[in-house]
Amino acid sequence: MIALGGATGLILAAFQDNVTYFYGPSDLHAQTAMVGTRLIRLGGLVTPGSVRHDATGAIQFTVGDGKTEIPVHYRGILPDLFREGQGIIAEGRINANGIFTATTILAKHDETYMPPEVADALKRAGTWRGEPQDKSAGPKQ
Repeated sequence: MIALGGATGLILAAFQDNVTYFYGPSDLHAQTAMVGTRLIRLGGLVTPGSVRHDATGAIQFTVGDGKTEIPVHYRGILPDLFREGQGIIAEGRINANGIFTATTILAKHDETYMPPEVADALKRAGTWRGEPQDKSAGPKQ
């Protein structure tokens, strides 16, 4: 029993270290305990007019949900579908200054898709601008 309990404890500890939490901008702004501690995913809309490229190759932009905006810093190649006003998910960490440093940026893959996590965060913030289409119902007549 002791060995089984110990093994279960080790498995749960390893699982906890590998969990990636998802937050919308308003949710993340309210979470002060997440500063620099865990890998998290931030989802929302890229704020129009916020994308800046600097001389070192870094990209800075803000992600918002209509209530709160979080500044994001990223160094790397952006997905082809990344643009202002689009839904994205950024994976990384937030620092004590409220700046999210992304290691990965994921953009939506077509004109009708919004990542479910982003849509849910926008709905919670009261800024959802459309209804998800039911792809299983087939084409509309």
